[in-house]
Amino acid sequence: MKNNKVVLSYCKNFEKIINTDFMEGDNLSLQLVKIYKDYIFSIDVTSEEEVENAIEIDKIMARYIDDYLFRKTLKQELLRIKVKRTCGNVIKTIVESIIEIFHKVEFEQTRKIYISKWI
Repeated sequence: MKNNKVVLSYCKNFEKIINTDFMEGDNLSLQLVKIYKDYIFSIDVTSEEEVENAIEIDKIMARYIDDYLFRKTLKQELLRIKVKRTCGNVIKTIVESIIEIFHKVEFEQTRKIYISKWI
């Protein structure tokens, strides 16, 4: 129980992510929330890398909820993920893949901003 409080202190968007209502039939989003919850509560709070990944996945899931374009892109990329049967921790592998996708999208994605010029 003590570790759960520590984990929640790192994951500022936990309530927003868990309490979000997704559209009916959006099973992928529901699975992502389940993976998020399973991952953050299974981390070792003494491991700096795992804590950083938990903070990162918290930020990614918050953006997933708020940004429609990011959600659409992440869903498309998630369908391409392949997890080998020999991998030890499936949830950790999926979370690491989500983080990689996020960094790739952040690097490649530029939104066009049109500034109108008033004369």
